[in-house]
Amino acid sequence: MDIAINIKNIKQQIPEIVKLVAISKTKPVELIHKAYLAGQKVFGENKVQELVDKYEKLPKDIEWHMVGHLQTNKVKYITPFVHLIHSVDSFKLLKVINKEAIKLDRIVNCLMQMYIAEEETKYGLSKEELIDVLKSDEFKDLKNVRINGLMGMATFTNDQEQIRKEFRNLFLTYKELKGTFFKNANYFKEISMGMSGDYKIAIEEGSTMIRLGSILFGERNYVN
Repeated sequence: MDIAINIKNIKQQIPEIVKLVAISKTKPVELIHKAYLAGQKVFGENKVQELVDKYEKLPKDIEWHMVGHLQTNKVKYITPFVHLIHSVDSFKLLKVINKEAIKLDRIVNCLMQMYIAEEETKYGLSKEELIDVLKSDEFKDLKNVRINGLMGMATFTNDQEQIRKEFRNLFLTYKELKGTFFKNANYFKEISMGMSGDYKIAIEEGSTMIRLGSILFGERNYVN
C-alpha cells in the first residue's frame, strides 16, 4: 500500500474546503513520516500518550488533532501543542481545557462532540445539553478556549440513509448554533464528520473535516 498515492487520490476526490485529517492511531512514526513527506500535515490521534510521543518525534509543523475520548486528567499533556480537540463531550472537560490553557497563556481550539448515533458506545452532548452550556454565564467566562464547530460520529451501519440522516441533523444543529450563539464568530466554521466508511456521505451533508485512517494507512494495526 502506497500512502502517498492514497493521500493524493483522496485529495483529488474531495473539495478544497474539506480538510483531510489522517488518523494515525497505532501507526508507526516511520509511516506517518512517509505521509508527511507526501504533503499531509494534519494528523489525528485518539490516545493522549501516543499523541505526545509522536509529537516529540515528528516535525513540528505537523498540525495535531485529538480525536478520541479525552479524560480530564490528561488534558495538561496535550494543551501545549494540540491544534484542535475534536472530542469535547462535556462542559466539565471544556472547563479543564480552559484552565490548562490559561496556565500557558494559550487559546485552545475545540469542537463540541455531539451524540448523533443510535449506539450507546458513542460519546457526546445532546443538542439540548449543548445549548444549555452555550447559554450559561460560566461558558461566557471561558476565555482560553475557542469553539470552532461541531463533531459527530454516525452509527456503524450499512444503512446509508440512517448515516445521512445523522450527518444532516448535525449539520442542521451547526447552522442553528451559527445563526444564534456564533453569528459574528468567523472561527465557528467546522463540522468534523465522516470516516473511511462514510466520508463521501458526510461531505455531501456539509462536512468540512473528514477523519480517515484505514483508507490511507491500510487496515493492519501496527504496534509502536
